[in-house]
Amino acid sequence: MPQHRIQLELPTHLCHLANIPRLTEIAVDEPVTQRTLLDALELQYPMLRGTIRDQQTRLRRPFLRFFACNEDLSHQSPDAELPMAVLEGREPFIILGAIAGG
Repeated sequence: MPQHRIQLELPTHLCHLANIPRLTEIAVDEPVTQRTLLDALELQYPMLRGTIRDQQTRLRRPFLRFFACNEDLSHQSPDAELPMAVLEGREPFIILGAIAGG
């Protein structure tokens, strides 16, 4: 099964938790979707389980957003294939912490 090297950009607090650089590369088998990318990330860095997705429902945590190619992918199906630029390594998949305040 073909693999892709996906550039992944994480929020600083998750980088510190996993002891990895802000921009890291993850090997992901096809098809490359949000779900398969996050599965591969959690497999390689088990300390991140439950930080990006709820461990029971596997849904994105409310204060995190997913972006790629200047597009908010947060509400797309977790099984939708990621953009070609991400698959080819030209653009990163970005996990961004939302800022709340009042």
